[in-house]
Amino acid sequence: MSLDKIKDALPKVQFNKNGYEIRTEVLDMAKAFTEFEYSNKWIGFETSAKRDEKTGQIINKVDMPDIPGTKEVLETAEEFYKFVTGTSK
Repeated sequence: MSLDKIKDALPKVQFNKNGYEIRTEVLDMAKAFTEFEYSNKWIGFETSAKRDEKTGQIINKVDMPDIPGTKEVLETAEEFYKFVTGTSK
């Protein structure tokens, strides 16, 4: 009997995560999402330069996105956690 057949025959063991582990993962997802959102806004800022057709000058619209801090990350994490717990409206 091969090792793969033995592994397939064994029951799958899944461990439940505790609340701390779940909150840590949700916080990590919120941080990644906030970074992703900021990066996309920054890309939009980078490509917002246009050339005036009459004068040939480049016109930049200075509208930089705000750099997200812990407040924004925690707000996003709270929204994600509400979804996980089923309390979002």
